[in-house]
Amino acid sequence: MLTVLDIIQKTTGFLEAKGVDQARLNAELLVGHVLGLPRMQLYLQFERPLAEPELERLRPLVKRRGQREPLQYILGEVAFFHLRLAVDRRALIPRPETELLCELVTQRLEGAPPAAILDLGTGCGAIACGLAAFYANAAVTAVDISPDALALAAENAGRLGLAGRLRLLPSNWFAGLAAGERFDVIVANPPYLSDAETAATPPEVREHEPRVALTAGVDGLAELGRIIAAAPPFLAEHGLLAAETGIDQHSALRSAAAAAGFARSESLQDLSGRDRYFFAWRS
Repeated sequence: MLTVLDIIQKTTGFLEAKGVDQARLNAELLVGHVLGLPRMQLYLQFERPLAEPELERLRPLVKRRGQREPLQYILGEVAFFHLRLAVDRRALIPRPETELLCELVTQRLEGAPPAAILDLGTGCGAIACGLAAFYANAAVTAVDISPDALALAAENAGRLGLAGRLRLLPSNWFAGLAAGERFDVIVANPPYLSDAETAATPPEVREHEPRVALTAGVDGLAELGRIIAAAPPFLAEHGLLAAETGIDQHSALRSAAAAAGFARSESLQDLSGRDRYFFAWRS
C-alpha cells in the first residue's frame, strides 16, 4: 500500500511534468487537504498508508491542478488579512498585493477610523470583509458588476459573521449608489492589466480567473480612469481614494487625479519596490 510520502512524490512528479510551479508544495497541500492535516503535521505521517477512499478523493484534485486550475480554487479558500476566505472561479483570487493595500489603508487612516467605507469591484469580498473586520464600527458597502461575485462575497460575509455590517450592491462602479452618499474611504482593486499583459499571464490566470476582473483594454487604464473621474462626489471631505494599479501607470493616474480635482495624490510601492498603489485625497 502506498504511503503518504509515496503519494507526495508521485504527485510532485506528475505536477512537474505539467509545468506547475512549486510542485512539491502543491502536492503536500493537496494531500494534506484530503487528509484534513496541516502541512507540518503531514510530515509526521509520511509512513502512513493511504486508503483507497482517500486516494479516490485525491485523484480528481491532482488532475485539476495538472490542468493548471489554481490551487486556491481547488482547496476552496485562501488566507487574507487575518481572515480565511472562500474562493472559486466566480471571482479573482485575492493576492498578497491586495492584502498590502488593506494594510496601507489602515496605516494612512491611523488615528482617524472611517465611519463609511466603499469597496469597488469587491469580487469575493476580500477588501470589504478585511476592512469591516478591522474597523468594527464602520459601515461597509461593497459593489460588483458580477452577480456571481456578489454571491460569493455574501457567503464570505456570512461565514465571517459580517453579514449584518456589509451592504452588497450590484453596480458598475458608482452607478448603483444613491446620489449624496459619501464615504470616508473608497478602496478599489479594478482590472488594470493590458490585453498583452493578460495574454502573457500563466494558464492559472488567463484560463481560469474571470477575465473581466483582470483586463482593462490596450493600456490597462480604462477602469482606473473611470473610477478616479467619478469618485470625488462620493468622498467625504478629506476622504481617501486608494487603488491597486499597474506598475507603469502612475504618471497618467496623477494627471487624472488632478483633472478630477483631488487635492493631492501619492504613489506607494509593493514589496518589490515598484509603484503599485495610488492614493488620492479629496480637498
